[in-house]
Amino acid sequence: MSDGRAWEGHWKVRLYERLRERGYDSLTAFAEARPTASLVALAEELGEDDIAGVQVLSGLLAEAEQREQVTRFVRDVLVRMLSQSLPEGWPAVLDDANRFKVAKAIGRWFAYTPETHKERADKAGDALLATPPPPGWRPLGPDDELLRTLLPDEEV
Repeated sequence: MSDGRAWEGHWKVRLYERLRERGYDSLTAFAEARPTASLVALAEELGEDDIAGVQVLSGLLAEAEQREQVTRFVRDVLVRMLSQSLPEGWPAVLDDANRFKVAKAIGRWFAYTPETHKERADKAGDALLATPPPPGWRPLGPDDELLRTLLPDEEV
């Protein structure tokens, strides 16, 4: 949103109007129907010119806090970052190019992780690098078995 239109007016009202127009009662339900779509892709689907990815992120976090499912939100964002950076799944070899892709996904994910979950996210990222998943692993949603092992649903 380089022109700033996403921030004009009541963007939260606009966001939820768009969701209702598409038959969803929550941003979470909309996002869950597209579990590997990037935050930007979700925003563009809701309003290419006037919804921003960071607004989608903010709305998803707010809903997760209300439902006391922030850990699931954290896993969800990781899935989206991995899907974006590693569309073919986890690389078989962590050469310099692939290490950069993994670091980019994990770094962006960590930046989007709420402060309450940073320590757990840091440990989960370290675990992924220390004991990489099998080549080609692509989590398809926040309930992926490996992700649930790394970040169980205990709320902090």
